[in-house]
Amino acid sequence: MGALFDGARDWWEHAKVWQRYLVYLGAIVFALVLPAPWIGSFMSPGSDWTTVLIYPIGTYILLAIGLNIVVGQAGLLDLGFVAFFAIGGYSVAYFGTQYGWNYWATVAFGILITAVSGVILGAPTLRLRGDYLAIVTLGFGEIVRITANNTDEIGGARGITNIPHPTDIPGVVEFALLPAPYYYLMVAAIIVVIIFSVRLQKSRVGRAWAAIREDEDAAELMGVPTFKFKLLAFAIGAMIGGLAGGIYAGKAVFIEPNTFPFILSATILAAVVLGGSGNLPGVMLGAFVIAWLPERFREVEWLKDALGGKDPAEFRILLFGGVLVLMMGLKPEGLLPSRRRKAELHEGTGGMGTMGAEVAGPDTDVTTTEAAK
Repeated sequence: MGALFDGARDWWEHAKVWQRYLVYLGAIVFALVLPAPWIGSFMSPGSDWTTVLIYPIGTYILLAIGLNIVVGQAGLLDLGFVAFFAIGGYSVAYFGTQYGWNYWATVAFGILITAVSGVILGAPTLRLRGDYLAIVTLGFGEIVRITANNTDEIGGARGITNIPHPTDIPGVVEFALLPAPYYYLMVAAIIVVIIFSVRLQKSRVGRAWAAIREDEDAAELMGVPTFKFKLLAFAIGAMIGGLAGGIYAGKAVFIEPNTFPFILSATILAAVVLGGSGNLPGVMLGAFVIAWLPERFREVEWLKDALGGKDPAEFRILLFGGVLVLMMGLKPEGLLPSRRRKAELHEGTGGMGTMGAEVAGPDTDVTTTEAAK
């Protein structure tokens, strides 16, 4: 499979413009027909397939793309990404129910609030690195959840109900409890975010993030304003998380603090690492696999019997942990890694810049490393 992916990547790098747009068009058509019942009968026999495509699959993919900017492109370990998802969802719920704002206005305002939240979190903490940054971001995620749980103005532990649906677009789409319109809204959001992320990665900003990820000290010595670009990564990642939260709140109609646990941050990070941190197709594949597998095997009788009649979804965290341990041993760069990240891993940077710790890679001469120390 690795040889197949490498061949496809070589073809893509030399493909003509019309060939690339043909692939883009094919991917969009595939996404539009994905909710078809004949696909759902295999992919999710025990649940409504279109609903599963919205949450968890579509939501996980959107969150993974946002976290990939922070972790995959800038090399910053964020364990509190669910906080931005929560802020986006609560913004739509609160301003829609308390002030009667238009849904699209609340989503835009929620994205703005999450961007500001990313700056507020990043400004005092981004001078930290590695494990220390991870601890701070984890704390931020828990602070947001606990604050929501203890603030009566936004529903407290009861949460917020009767969240307004997206405003209908006359003659185009009508939003109700039917899942199809929300699925196509999610697809549109993912397409926009993919275009935005790819353009960023190929820009001066993306090159600065790559330099910071590979060696922050060297990047700063070369004149890259590392703090500014790290802060920008946090803000942009937060905006995408807020967008996912806004779409989720409009579909769910009800949110409460326990909707946004820490384990969701860990799950999205696992999706990024499993798929191939820094490589957008890989990250999307990792998010799809992690979101889909528990739904696919939820109603499988032989698996239930093997687990003593319990729901396989109850063991998904244990299964994720086992799969990640196996992946780190057999294919530590992920399912679909970028070539640059694969090279970083073999050089001994863990494939994630300073986040990955200074461990010996497969091509590292350990004796030379010890002598240098």
